[in-house]
Amino acid sequence: MKIHLVDGTYELFRSHFGAPPKKAPNGQEVGATLGLIKSLLMMLGSSEVTHVAVAFDHVITSFRNDLYAGYKTGEGVDPNLLAQFPLAEEAVSALGMVVWPMVEFEADDALATAATKFKKNKSVDQIVICSPDKDLAQLVTGKQIVCWDRRREIVLDEKGVIEKFGVSPESIPDYLGLVGDAADGYPGIPGWGAKSASAVLSKFKHIESIPDDAAKWRLKSISPGRASSLTESLSQRKEEAMLYRQLSTLRTDVPLKETLSDLKWQGAWDRLKKVCHKLGDEKIPERVTRWR
Repeated sequence: MKIHLVDGTYELFRSHFGAPPKKAPNGQEVGATLGLIKSLLMMLGSSEVTHVAVAFDHVITSFRNDLYAGYKTGEGVDPNLLAQFPLAEEAVSALGMVVWPMVEFEADDALATAATKFKKNKSVDQIVICSPDKDLAQLVTGKQIVCWDRRREIVLDEKGVIEKFGVSPESIPDYLGLVGDAADGYPGIPGWGAKSASAVLSKFKHIESIPDDAAKWRLKSISPGRASSLTESLSQRKEEAMLYRQLSTLRTDVPLKETLSDLKWQGAWDRLKKVCHKLGDEKIPERVTRWR
């Protein structure tokens, strides 16, 4: 069997910017929520989609904000979108899917924990992480755990991660620690770009393994002068690089109580009809192929 782990936060953002706006009878904007439900129903139409869970950032902040003041917050996010997170969680739960609303942790941490937990089950052939978020590429393992960008229909297995980033999945946190991640609010190390980081980490794998002496690099793709400037920059900001790596490293200790059987989709709950009535779309229940 396959397990599909959905990044609900990403999907809600995608629906907000991709689906048409829609007002509920009470006047609240609900277009993103409706778009999300329709998208998940489309996914459930595949015979391969049998076990599903959806993780949300119930609040945008997490423990990472305590580690780094510049880490992402809800500042600048459209209030009409932020207000839909509780609605989206309610609707996805009514659809019959397991929902993980994260407060202390992030949605990505829940997905990482679930992938780590369920990959050990012999009945699980593959875990599909439904998100293009580069943080999640660190979870990819051979073809057993893959990332699926549903919008562009791109599946990244381990070979695909190496082709895209130039490093193996285990080095993705180090890669992000060096180049930064604007979406998450940390800048990376000056002078280090995607090409230099991938070239160095493809050989040394982790930040602490990068020699302080540039002469020991022996990389054809990086000139001695360029290597010297990179080592100087890294040596001056080593602690920052390690902190950024910590920010990008996903946690696998989120307390998820669900078992594999809990993730099996057995149909929508009858309360979905009330949720859809509240959202102002009575046609969505007509698309549901299975009810509990």
